[in-house]
Amino acid sequence: MSWLLALHSSSPVLGVGLRSLEDDIPDQVRQFPLGRDLSGALLESVESLLPAQSWPALARLAVATGPGGFTGTRLTVVLARTLAQQLEIPLDGVGSFLLVARRLHLAGPTWLSQALPRRGVVAGVYGPCPEALGGMAQRREPRLYEDSEALRAAEPDLPVLAAEVDVERDVVQLLDLSAEAHAAAVPAPWQPVLPLYPTAPVPL
Repeated sequence: MSWLLALHSSSPVLGVGLRSLEDDIPDQVRQFPLGRDLSGALLESVESLLPAQSWPALARLAVATGPGGFTGTRLTVVLARTLAQQLEIPLDGVGSFLLVARRLHLAGPTWLSQALPRRGVVAGVYGPCPEALGGMAQRREPRLYEDSEALRAAEPDLPVLAAEVDVERDVVQLLDLSAEAHAAAVPAPWQPVLPLYPTAPVPL
């Protein structure tokens, strides 16, 4: 049995997904509302789906790279990078906003935004792209803007939607995208996979 493991911690709820790459069995997706307790419970949460002794059966990994909380996103990315390096398997790093874009089935280029109290708005542009794996692509990388008016000044003709995380459904999107990459034998080295946090307190 070979497995695909997906990790998503771009919100206070950790999402962990497991999919068989050989048998037609249902995905396992669990949510863990850990908040700031993520650092102490991350490994235990992953092992609740796939015990450590079974990690050599992993064929591919996927991790949501943010935007999200600095510590939470960084922890899961570091774990995913470490596992991919040690097991010598591909690692797909996927932006959390791209997962939302896929779930919303955007019909055209659209701003996806997330308000940060007292800091501004993190937003990026996403839309359909036949050439992209999964048919959806990031067109403008998420970054911090002063407010929604700044988005309209940058791309005045595009609609603006909230990038609301739905952990369970977004983990499924992450599994789907990584499974497509596996089926197409898309290379995915672990080295370029880094957390995306537009207001990081220190350089990444």
